[in-house]
Amino acid sequence: MNPAPQSPHTSHVLDAELLPDDAFDLEALAQACRQSPDWVRVRVETGVLQTDPPDQAWRFSSQTFVRARRIAHLEATFDADPQLAALTVDLIEEVTRLRRQLQHLQALHGDAPT
Repeated sequence: MNPAPQSPHTSHVLDAELLPDDAFDLEALAQACRQSPDWVRVRVETGVLQTDPPDQAWRFSSQTFVRARRIAHLEATFDADPQLAALTVDLIEEVTRLRRQLQHLQALHGDAPT
């Protein structure tokens, strides 16, 4: 029996696991970002990354993991300063938030996407 041919528009489903908000400690975040713990430490101390919750033992949320990976990628790809990479990630996150908000409003009002 032959499997049904896949359309070029068929999306692939990946296995995923939801992580708790404090899923990463310093070592786990560094390893997940393919960076050293010192790389993470410097970015926390300069305010580029935040711990969750602040002012307690360093734990990092999955959101911070995504942010750290983006920052590490920008730093490596463009030889970007950590502050500049963080600003760029802030803008990416804001655009994503605004697009979600726009889609939600369009769905409420039945508007076609622009």
